[in-house]
This record gives sequence, C-alpha cells and structure tokens, in this order.
Amino acid sequence: MSGTSSAVVAGLTAAALATIGYLGHRAAATVPDGLRSPASGTAAAVPKTLRDGNHPFAVPARSGTGERVVYSLGADRVWLVGESGEVRRTFGVSPSTVDPAPGTYRVTSRSGAVTGSDGVPVEHVVRFASVDGTAIGFSAAVDGSAPQLAPEERTGGIRETRADGAAMWGFATIGQKVVVVR
Repeated sequence: MSGTSSAVVAGLTAAALATIGYLGHRAAATVPDGLRSPASGTAAAVPKTLRDGNHPFAVPARSGTGERVVYSLGADRVWLVGESGEVRRTFGVSPSTVDPAPGTYRVTSRSGAVTGSDGVPVEHVVRFASVDGTAIGFSAAVDGSAPQLAPEERTGGIRETRADGAAMWGFATIGQKVVVVR
C-alpha cells in the first residue's frame, strides 16, 4: 500500500507545482510594463499612474520642478524626474546612518568605483551633500549587497541596486539638482 501512497503524494506534489508555476507565470504576465524591473542600465519610463499623485510611488508633493533627483528620507525611495516632470525611474534605496537635511542640493562629485565608507567596493557613486565631514551620496555595491548598518558608524552611502545605480549614474551628472524631502 505504501507504493500507492507514494504515487498519490507524488501526483499531488506534481499537480501543486504545476499550479504554482502556472499562477506565477500568469502573475508575471499581467504586471504592467512600467512596473517591471527594467534591464540593467536602462531608465525605463514609469506609467502615468505613478505620476498622478494617486499612487504610493508618485513623486512627493513640494519636491520642486524641472529635471531633478528626488530622495525621500521617510520612504527610502528615489525618483529620477525629467525636465517636464515625467518620472523616468523610481526605486527603493537602503539609507545610510547619516541623513542630509531636507532641501535642495547639487551633485558635486562622482566616482566610477571606490571603496565605500563601510569598506564595501561600490560603483556609480554620485555625491551631493556633506554632514559634519561625512560625504552623502548614492552608490551601488559591486557584489549587490545591502549595507550592514552599525548605528555608531557614520556612513553616507545611500545604497541602490546595480541597475538603479547605473540609471542614476546616467542621469545625475555634476550640477544635477537633488531634492531631499522627509
């Protein structure tokens, strides 16, 4: 009888896995194009629903106008906004232990590859502020890791994924406006 039980369990497991695979495929197929992860290094267009204020990923109110990078301290999110106000890309970030004050800044320096203040090799570093000697900027860990924050250490690296870092690098050149909001 154990042979029959094994066959039933194997059949049920196969059916469950097939159902999960089918549902996963259907879920992936119905994600709106603007919400899919774009290819590495691209700045995919964000659908209108992300720009109309009725979406949690809409650009924060009172974040300025024109081309800019918007960084929300409370949401740990960045928006790359074009000249006419269109969101070119939005993504979550891992904050550093030192936050810049809300306000408007400009990109002051960039580095293709350096070692971050946490000792991790990073790329696409875009710096825009300094707080008590700690440089603040966006970067992506070469190994793709998120920062291991130690509250007693003063770090200024706002960590992005490598794809998001490449998009930031292409968008935020020297002098680009960076608006920090709560």
